[in-house]
Amino acid sequence: MNPGPTTPAFSRRQFLRDGLRLSAVAGAAGLAGAMAGRTQAQTTVWQIDPAKCVRCGNCATKCVLEQSAVKCVHAFDICGYCQLCTGYFEPEPNELTTAAENQQCPTAAIKRTFVEDPYYEYEIDENLCIGCAKCVEGCTRFGNGSLYLQIRHDRCLNCNECAIARTCPGDAFRRVPVTHPYLLKTDTH
Repeated sequence: MNPGPTTPAFSRRQFLRDGLRLSAVAGAAGLAGAMAGRTQAQTTVWQIDPAKCVRCGNCATKCVLEQSAVKCVHAFDICGYCQLCTGYFEPEPNELTTAAENQQCPTAAIKRTFVEDPYYEYEIDENLCIGCAKCVEGCTRFGNGSLYLQIRHDRCLNCNECAIARTCPGDAFRRVPVTHPYLLKTDTH
């Protein structure tokens, strides 16, 4: 007498192989979903509004990165190219030389190049800049304000809740569209 249809016996090896295949497919689907979610979430990025920045120094110390993603940038179109750049020199420098004791920047991130008397060009070496805002303070307080801070997006992790934004006393951090990630000093927002 035939007891009826029998179910095929799965071997342990076949069970593990099928389980691994299912896990791989589920993992790939999960990864694809996570990447799609990340792409959709990247519609805005953090940026500093230069009009609200109070140059407190938090950008240098509060970023989750070892070296802050905040860097000084220079609006060349509004710079006076002064011999006595108050973003470059300490207030009342001993002399107008590039000696370290005369400079605002603690890391010598501002490079001063003679153009013609009495003009100098000032460029920021972003690899040296720590975002301390000392040069920005000097340029804003005594100069024309051509130096200002911006978040560099090739360095920024775009944290969901930016550590610097949480501690910013000027409420200068805001989300901006990824298509226009930088706020220019001349912009009025």
